[in-house]
This record gives sequence, C-alpha cells and structure tokens, in this order.
Amino acid sequence: MISRLRGTVLSIKPPIAIVDVSGVGFRVSCSQAALDTLDLGRAADLYTHLIVREDDLSLFGFASDEEVSLFQTLLSVSGVGPRTALAMLSRLQPEALRAAIVGDRVDVISRVPGIGKKTAEKIIFALKDKLGGLDTAPSTPLSAVDTEVISALTALGYSVTEAQAALQSLPHGEKLDLEEKIRLALGYFA
Repeated sequence: MISRLRGTVLSIKPPIAIVDVSGVGFRVSCSQAALDTLDLGRAADLYTHLIVREDDLSLFGFASDEEVSLFQTLLSVSGVGPRTALAMLSRLQPEALRAAIVGDRVDVISRVPGIGKKTAEKIIFALKDKLGGLDTAPSTPLSAVDTEVISALTALGYSVTEAQAALQSLPHGEKLDLEEKIRLALGYFA
C-alpha cells in the first residue's frame, strides 16, 4: 500500500518520526539508518512497509529498499514481529545482518537487545537458505579480536552499527593488537 513517503519532518522521538505529507502527519517507526537521515523541518524520503492489523495500521520507515526487503524477510520467521525486526535493522547494517545469518554467527545476532541465543538460532535456521543464495557475498568473518573490539565499543555505549563502522575504518593489512584497535576505533568517533 504505502511503499514510500516523502515529506517534511515534524517530530523525531526515536524510533518514531512524524512526517508531514501534504498536511497529513504520518507516524513512522524508523530504523536507526533512517533516523540518521532525518532533520527537523527538512524533507524526508523514506522507504516504508505498512502492517495492517484488525485494530492497527503501523508504518515502518527505512533508509533503503534493501532494508525494507530484509525487514520483510525477517517478518517471515515465526516469532519475529515488526518491533524485533526493526531492532535488528537498527543495530546491524543489512550486509552485516545477512553475513551473520549466512555465517551462522549467533553471537552477533544475539547482541541485539531482546534477541536471545535461541531466537538468534531460530532466525539463522529459517533464513540461512533464503539469504545464502543471494549474490551478496558475506563480508570477511570477524576475528576474535574484532569481536572483542565491537564488544568493548558497545559496552561503552556505542551501537553495534557504530562499532562496526569504526572497525571498518581501521587500517587494513596491519597487524594490530586489541588495545591498539580499540584506541584507533575510539579515534574514529573523535
């Protein structure tokens, strides 16, 4: 029904944004990537997914069509609702989430608040074959040191997405120990 929304941002109270489209204010639950693109009083352009229930219409907004597609795929897993799927996409970039599913990375998926080990295993079991056949090759698996860097950054209050971006900014090809990687990753945020 509503697959895209373009209008002026009236309000942002994460994860909710109110977008005015020709005088109608749409309440949109947004992924973190979508929220990062929004500014009060400025134009918004969101890819959306509408969920219709007997007593509720819920609109979910995303920064890209790829996020919408992955959101819909996550909803196909029994026990994964829109709030859980949105939380996953807010904590993990689509390519990182796909790589975690295809690579059986329960530890990465279970870092999302509200996702336990059993739910992460269920998601991997249900979606591994669906996502494994896609052309998106999984990124290089994280080493134990890289996993520790992400854990340290998330313990300091950064989101998993921010921690992954900081990790990706580190120089490649250099052998860095854990402390050096954390120091450089923190420098990314400065």
